[in-house]
Amino acid sequence: MIRYSLKCDKGHEFDSWFASSAAYDSLRAAGRVTCAICGSAQVEKAMMAPAVGKAGEKAADRGEDQAVDKAAPAPLSAPSPQDALAARLAALRRHVEENSDYLGMEFAREARAIHDGEAPERAIWGEAKLDEAKALIEDGVPVAPLPFSRPRDVN
Repeated sequence: MIRYSLKCDKGHEFDSWFASSAAYDSLRAAGRVTCAICGSAQVEKAMMAPAVGKAGEKAADRGEDQAVDKAAPAPLSAPSPQDALAARLAALRRHVEENSDYLGMEFAREARAIHDGEAPERAIWGEAKLDEAKALIEDGVPVAPLPFSRPRDVN
């Protein structure tokens, strides 16, 4: 895994993890890397300092990944704007998952059917290819991108 500091065209800075550098490149080329704050797909890697140690030095020797003393009191500082945003995004995700049907790649077809009155009206969410999403918008089907995607099953 690799963590990149990212920045969108609106100046928002955020971090994200990727399986590899190639995974970042392919996701970005497909328009799947979006700003965690505004949703913009115009995202670039921001300047960052890599965590590089001396030859033979372990992460623990550099003070990384050390266990946290559970008895130590929590810091008395206010949550950062990123923490507050992450909490709001998590709440939005829970609301969407609890109050709508996930349709995966069938989303565009079903959204059109609901709009045309061929399927019962209900809250849905899912995935669509860029050309499908553009066609829905051009045809007046009310859709909007979500600032998250469905977690992939692992195993």
